[in-house]
Amino acid sequence: MTLFSDSDRQQISAAITAAERNTSGEIMAVVAQASENYYYVPFLWAALAALLIPWPLIHFTWITVQWIYLVQLLVFLALLIVLWPRARRTALVPRSLRNAHVDRRAAEQFLTLNLHTTAGRTGVLIFVSVAERHAVILADKEINARVPGGTWQTIVDDLTRELGAGNPAPAFMRAIEKVGQHLAQHFPPGSIDTNELPDRLIVLDT
Repeated sequence: MTLFSDSDRQQISAAITAAERNTSGEIMAVVAQASENYYYVPFLWAALAALLIPWPLIHFTWITVQWIYLVQLLVFLALLIVLWPRARRTALVPRSLRNAHVDRRAAEQFLTLNLHTTAGRTGVLIFVSVAERHAVILADKEINARVPGGTWQTIVDDLTRELGAGNPAPAFMRAIEKVGQHLAQHFPPGSIDTNELPDRLIVLDT
């Protein structure tokens, strides 16, 4: 994924380190190319079109059955090719379903990256899925118990808008800074502050 250059990744890593200086919380940033492959979508639409196309041909033309079968096959293959690119097949999926896939992937990453195992249960995940154009912020239970509801959604809305404008690295850094400010307010650094998780952007190619 070329969405983030090496310089971008270094700056995002530095932003995480800077944010964590003022809090006992742990921040991780993850970006995925997509949260689901949606390979079934082109097949579904192509099959549906191939099944429907014979009806007008049967009722309004004199085309033989053999030719109708050939037309069905050609329609299926043509639509499959046209709809195969990731952007097109993703666009055909309802937004609610796309967002649900992103939410699930974010929850999986929260557990995979051990954000739930920090000593104070103060892990925060900033997760972005590029294909779905959707972002999620997940926080562990101690943080959710203190940070007001809706706080993360405001940051997510800003992050998503800036990503759509083509500013991925600055958008991530601003989101990290805002998350860090809220964590610093509710979870100041302790006398012994251990960096439990890596301060870097994790990029998932699939």
